[in-house]
Amino acid sequence: MRDSAKLLALAVVALLLSTLFIGKGLTPENYQFFLSRRIPKLIAILLAAMAIASSSIVFQTITNNRILTPSILGFDSLYVMIQVLLIVIFGGSSVFVINSEMNFLLATSIMLVSAMTLFGFYFKKHKRNIFTLLLIGIVLGSLFQSVTSFFTMIIDPNEFAYIQDSMFASFNNVNKDLVYWCIMPLLICGACLFRLAHKLDVLWLGADNATSLGVNTHKLTMQVIFLVTLMVSIATALIGPILFFGLVVVALTRQVFTRYQHSFLMLAGSVISIIVLVGGQWIVEHLLNFETTISVIINFFGGSYFLLLLMKQKLN
Repeated sequence: MRDSAKLLALAVVALLLSTLFIGKGLTPENYQFFLSRRIPKLIAILLAAMAIASSSIVFQTITNNRILTPSILGFDSLYVMIQVLLIVIFGGSSVFVINSEMNFLLATSIMLVSAMTLFGFYFKKHKRNIFTLLLIGIVLGSLFQSVTSFFTMIIDPNEFAYIQDSMFASFNNVNKDLVYWCIMPLLICGACLFRLAHKLDVLWLGADNATSLGVNTHKLTMQVIFLVTLMVSIATALIGPILFFGLVVVALTRQVFTRYQHSFLMLAGSVISIIVLVGGQWIVEHLLNFETTISVIINFFGGSYFLLLLMKQKLN
């Protein structure tokens, strides 16, 4: 089957799942209440799917490695640490904690500045040593988790309830106002990545080959890092941390499709992400009766898959 036909079939599946997700159990008496909750939740899923899939695909290109995603390099741990520090510094009743819009802007800004500083310094001083980058991500992720664990042990138990939800990705209590805030920034970032897709196709051939073909690799890398950081920061602040989701989605995309154009891969990855998230959330709500969150399921299977990829690369 041709890749275009596969993509069309997957798009139909995503549409059917989305329709089932919104329409199950609706009656003339309850449709207003359920639609007011399900539509923002579905929009949040679509935005997160697009952001995580696209950012993971292009991040693997600039790092020239197929097992790395921004989340593995500590983005999720940084987000949780920011939420803990906000409560420690300002208290649980602070506007930075209670006001979701203010919390969103502050957390996104801190993540963006931190990531741009780190990656800007790294790509300026090093020649894409992937092991150094992976080591930096692991060390920083462990540091962020240690800081988070320390402060969660000493803060007031009542204030701990404010950050408990931010530790796990969930679509159950999505802030609809925050969802609508995120639409335009993520669409702009996605459009910018599509404009850079042809240069990323060349960069995938290698930095030296891309330079010889007229691509300013350093400028392109910094542009992609900025867009990826912004997209991951917004997605994490919107739904919470999903550590291995990007890795699983990109791996599935590259296995299902044979085309290597980034514009096609980003579109295909977004569709697969929608299927996984919508289907997973439907299972959590209707089969598991909210006894767990979708992030627990994704991290379990994603972590197992990540270890499998590492062992496969070692054997090869």
